[in-house]
Amino acid sequence: MRPPFGPYLFDDLFGLSFLTVRWYGVIIVSGALLAGMLAARRARARQTDPEHVWNQLLLGMVLGIICARIYYVAFEWPRYAGKPLLEIINPQGGGIAIHGAIVGALIAVLIYTRRQNLPLLPWLDVCAPTLLVGQAIGRWGNFFNQEAYGRPTRLPWGLDISPDHRIPPYDNLAQFPPSTRFHPTFLYEAIWDAGALLIILWIERRMRVRLRSGDSALLYGVLYSAGRFFTEGLRTDSLCVGVYTLDGSCAGGLRVAQLVSLTGLVICGLVLAWRHRPAHGALAQR
Repeated sequence: MRPPFGPYLFDDLFGLSFLTVRWYGVIIVSGALLAGMLAARRARARQTDPEHVWNQLLLGMVLGIICARIYYVAFEWPRYAGKPLLEIINPQGGGIAIHGAIVGALIAVLIYTRRQNLPLLPWLDVCAPTLLVGQAIGRWGNFFNQEAYGRPTRLPWGLDISPDHRIPPYDNLAQFPPSTRFHPTFLYEAIWDAGALLIILWIERRMRVRLRSGDSALLYGVLYSAGRFFTEGLRTDSLCVGVYTLDGSCAGGLRVAQLVSLTGLVICGLVLAWRHRPAHGALAQR
């Protein structure tokens, strides 16, 4: 498995450096738009003006990118300490974290619902599951960038990574020859995210009378976190707590995404179980 073309849709078009468009950006925007379309449909089904989705989308994307970069730089600070400010804030060379983007999206929801007097939990139910669309599609940007891959594997669907895109120690061709294949963790997470969305939609359809406001958002937190915990364990470029490593092994430290995912899984799972405990009585119908 290898990208059929390079990371650029346009590279210095007409000799102009500012007319450079990466597939990664196109894929991210496409995923956000498709997520917005699904969210608008969900809002309409709940008798809410779908224009709210599109009004919030721009704010969510801006805050998502800002928070994703801040999150990444914070945990990779040994790499950026002493570097020029423009290099620190510029994500074009790589370096955004999806958990930071989720924080940015949540901040956007809090701001927008407060300003528009929208009920927070029902609005989270509208928007949160649709993040899985953007996340599933967005992961294909990693494929075209040949990044965020996993450890070496002999599985038939292994990913072919060019030597110039490998990080240490996998750039050592004597130890890891060009024929080495790697786990396509982008694909694993994309499939998981798509499946998680289908599960949430199925639960909403089959168990609507038992669901309470906020349950769909909590289900998103449980299912996404479970999948991310697994795929992060295969990654070679993980952000680490307490240690800085080039190969993502986090030897002597913890993988940030796994720690955050486990925390999210436990918190969302416990809240969901508590809200539906038998002693709680009849559950309110949404």
